[in-house]
Amino acid sequence: MNQHNKINYLEFPAQDIPATKHFFETVFGWHFQDFGPNYTTFSNQGIGGGFFKSDQQALTRNGSALTVIFSHNLEQTQSKIELAGGKITQAIFEFPGGRRFHFTEPSGNELAVWSDSDKSL
Repeated sequence: MNQHNKINYLEFPAQDIPATKHFFETVFGWHFQDFGPNYTTFSNQGIGGGFFKSDQQALTRNGSALTVIFSHNLEQTQSKIELAGGKITQAIFEFPGGRRFHFTEPSGNELAVWSDSDKSL
């Protein structure tokens, strides 16, 4: 449901839309709908969004916002990411309230995965 003044949709650049789609379908179970060869939307992940064809990448070192995904088991999610072709860019670390790691997907966008400290130990 659309809510007034709430974040409703996210868009990411993607150098390789088919590879990015396959990665997120395999690792996280996202669903996609294509709108031509240069845009796809995603759903089944908490907030709607899309990937648009671009040579750019969403990286925090370039000032991009960091999208963070929740997991009940960091190690299992990390393994799935690596098997699907993602690259771990920051190993699992602790912070007040939990643990997380950062990764890039096949188009080079940086995301993170976090878990409650009690659930993933």
